Amino acid sequence: MSRYLGLRRLHGPRASHGSGRSALIAASVTALSLTASGCVVVHGEREVLPATTRDEAATALQEFTAAYNKADKAYDSSLDAEYTTGALADIDSARLTAGKANSPDGNARHAPLKLTDAKFTIPKKAGWPRWFLADAAGNKGGGSRWLLVFTRSGLDETWEAAYLTLVAPDALPKFAVDKDGWAEAVPANAADLAVPPGELSTAYTTYLKKGEDGGEAAFAEGPHTSAWRALRTKKAARPGLATQYIDEPMTNGDYAPLALRTEDGGALVFFTTRHFEKQTAAAGTSVPAPNKDVLALTTGDIRQTLTMEFVSNEVALNPGGGGGEVEILGRIQGLTAAKGD
Repeated sequence: MSRYLGLRRLHGPRASHGSGRSALIAASVTALSLTASGCVVVHGEREVLPATTRDEAATALQEFTAAYNKADKAYDSSLDAEYTTGALADIDSARLTAGKANSPDGNARHAPLKLTDAKFTIPKKAGWPRWFLADAAGNKGGGSRWLLVFTRSGLDETWEAAYLTLVAPDALPKFAVDKDGWAEAVPANAADLAVPPGELSTAYTTYLKKGEDGGEAAFAEGPHTSAWRALRTKKAARPGLATQYIDEPMTNGDYAPLALRTEDGGALVFFTTRHFEKQTAAAGTSVPAPNKDVLALTTGDIRQTLTMEFVSNEVALNPGGGGGEVEILGRIQGLTAAKGD
């Protein structure tokens, strides 16, 4: 990034409770059952199994919601850190840190999040991590459905929410399920989609930088594609304040994309990106003062430049057949750090 903005990355990925996941993924999880002929070993890392039960998924959603509400009321990120990871952990932790800095006694405007009418899409897959999608109605978000992806890398781990996006109820696809109602997880290298899930983060950041002519992937017009690019172009042209943008894919570890097969042969894909916005004031002027939440996450003195770092998690409809336009259904972005010069 330094060749673009003259700054190093403001901070690295947030350490999550899954920091030991590489060892856990490599480890063998074994279930033993005794039969008349002796001991039969079933290797959890090779068997194709449902990620969890529907009852356990419901419990995970309840535990996350309870912890999220406690953390929001107190502006204390330690209260839900055990239940978040990846993009959501970065966004949520920074939000709570800024809230605590500006309101040390807690969130006077706290209103508990209530999630109802929850539906669970649970894929069958081999190996770790295992994961599932919770789709619920919320008392916040203007009638949107709350999509939460929970993941874990071992039987003894807590289910952690890695992705959170809000989408319109009529935008959700129907998922492909087997006779028992279990869904299909799509691998990151699936070549039967417009973009393999593992390449979607890179394709999206390339599109944001160059538009449709800059990459092989096509994205449908909408608020998170063409409209966002137009807004950024408009901001970059403001007199007296130059704005530069850098977009980076995030694809490893707890930021890995997760995808579910849809009935039409496509996939619903959750993925993560990182974005930098650098504002530089004209000579003899200064950058407009940011709001108090930005200031709470800012290091250095803001004089002529302010560089803000954001983490974003997206959900996209990725058509099957190896072609077609990817549609970004929802995106939640949060400021995670800032630096003044």
